[in-house]
Amino acid sequence: MLPCLILAACAPAPRGEAPRRHPTIVSLNPCADAVLAEVADPGQILAVSQFSHDPAASSMGVAAGRRFPAVSGSVEELAALRPDLVIGDQFVPNPSATAALDRLGLKVERYHIETDLADSEALVRKLARLAGHPARGEALIGRMRAAVAEAAPPPGAAPIPAVVWQSGGIVPGEGTLIADIMRRTGFANFSSARGLRQADLLPLEKMLADPPQVILAAGSPTAEADRLLRHPALAALRGTRREAFPSTLLWCGGPTVIKAAARLKEIRNDLSPALPASGRIAA
Repeated sequence: MLPCLILAACAPAPRGEAPRRHPTIVSLNPCADAVLAEVADPGQILAVSQFSHDPAASSMGVAAGRRFPAVSGSVEELAALRPDLVIGDQFVPNPSATAALDRLGLKVERYHIETDLADSEALVRKLARLAGHPARGEALIGRMRAAVAEAAPPPGAAPIPAVVWQSGGIVPGEGTLIADIMRRTGFANFSSARGLRQADLLPLEKMLADPPQVILAAGSPTAEADRLLRHPALAALRGTRREAFPSTLLWCGGPTVIKAAARLKEIRNDLSPALPASGRIAA
């Protein structure tokens, strides 16, 4: 997951026109898109990021994302839409873009990567406050907490060693949102226990030599780039299950936490020694 920026500006109302109570918004970040869809009025959202129209990148789902126009984030698009508030993308703009944003009256504000549920809740609160609906942010946080509590393991249950294996063998280490959700839903982060950090690689050979109980395959079941996740050698592992875990559940907090917790609960409840040890990767 890449660093995010939040750019905020509240343009004054034209002379003689009463100021709007809630700002109009353009979001350039798919994680912010999903949160804003929950906490802002639909009429406030002038556009979302182009990622929310892409099935491989949308954390809110393409159907929900396509309720709003999409933008790539160019200065020209922002100038044409003239939103009161822009939720920024992951990169610091280059000097010319920064100067253009300054001329438009847009203030740039950095936002750090969510590393756990507390960070995610802070992001929800901030976006809800910026949108003018703080109570909706608290309501979303309540649903997030309820989903994680509902997915918690039975008291005294031993954590299940599991690894999130992404395209090319990338794993998330400790200090990531998905690691926090895994811990709260009854899993032990296998990669962090092996000293691997965020975006480190876990080669196939090491996976085969020292496998966890569960491999959460976070990629496409058909994409050529993800062929490592379905390598035939993995089928020979005994005592290890492979389960599909959509990669779109890894990148964002907010409402994505609810879906990630539900999927992890489903996987944990489905584990059974009677099932084939190699498991299966659903399409």
